[in-house]
Amino acid sequence: MEAEAVVKDWWLYHGTGQGTDRRARLEAGSPPPWRDFTGTPDPGYAPPGCEGPAWERTRRRGEGYVPDEQEKDVVNTALHLRRPLLITGKPGVGKSTLAYSIASDLGLGPVLHWPITSRTVLRDGLYLYDAIGRLQEAGLEQLRRPAAPVGRATTAPDTTNTDTGTAAVLSAAGPEPAAAPSISRYLRLGPLGTALLPQDRPRVLLVDEIDKSDIDLPGDLLTVFEDGGFVIPELARLAQEDPTVAIGTDDDPDAAVRVAQGRVQCRYFPVVVLTSNGERDFPPAFLRRCVRLHLEPPGEEKLALIVRRRLGIDVEAGGEYQELVRDFIDRAGDGDLATDQLLNAIQLRLAGAWSAPGDRDRFLKTVMQHLTGPTA
Repeated sequence: MEAEAVVKDWWLYHGTGQGTDRRARLEAGSPPPWRDFTGTPDPGYAPPGCEGPAWERTRRRGEGYVPDEQEKDVVNTALHLRRPLLITGKPGVGKSTLAYSIASDLGLGPVLHWPITSRTVLRDGLYLYDAIGRLQEAGLEQLRRPAAPVGRATTAPDTTNTDTGTAAVLSAAGPEPAAAPSISRYLRLGPLGTALLPQDRPRVLLVDEIDKSDIDLPGDLLTVFEDGGFVIPELARLAQEDPTVAIGTDDDPDAAVRVAQGRVQCRYFPVVVLTSNGERDFPPAFLRRCVRLHLEPPGEEKLALIVRRRLGIDVEAGGEYQELVRDFIDRAGDGDLATDQLLNAIQLRLAGAWSAPGDRDRFLKTVMQHLTGPTA
């Protein structure tokens, strides 16, 4: 079928899941001059690779995605330009899954996921700082230290001609104040901050449902997207005393990646995938910095490919499954449906559920409930 057959020489992303050579081309490719960043990787930090539970979740979800030619064209445009990819479309068409497909296809490691709500602000994605926890720990440390004896002399002796007087002053004043606990224990990079760590290979960041955000978030992201980095003020204020601090990442709070002078600066701009259900419009300045892709609901041919990739079933060889695909398309005409609702229906039939002839209507109403429309 066309969705599987079309291949273009300039493509890096194919959606087939066998991209070792294409990942090498991705790493070796030259960025546009205006997207060439200069971050220096920490040699002691290695991001998660293609192994472990997090990678398996990314791989399983991504391998089932079936991109068509237009989707591959747009995704590869974003990869070459090193620009964020803004994906719009109705709920359930596969917007989020495309991010996992990119990571799986090119072997870029587990997807970093940043879900957006109306209360989300930019700092939530960049880093987390537990200031209250640090203050509490400092207070507890002060309580643990012994207090000065009651009635102890507080008048300093004469120190004009001797060095011993200094020691006497300190002794008379009691123990020194407890030092504040290291700030590194209370800082952790968020998903966007982790994605911007300097590496020679990009991470994939999914910014999910950005249309649900506060009105200011898209504008706040502009500077980060243009600069490819950001400053952590809490570290920048301490840069003279402690120029390099090791902090955790969104993947691993114990990762201890070193941040110099309080600034995180990428080397290879991450693959940023932003999804939107179309609940709001975005400012032109934000749209100008994104490559845009609109996903339409899949047709019968693409649904058959999805079922084969996900469940290993050739829809065209089984009349019952062909009927379920047609039922799905017909019901989608009265209100939005998600593709996974069709997969749920076929999975139930594979398990022998809802097999009585008189159950069919109730079965379809149960597993293919509309997401929008009068019957939702």
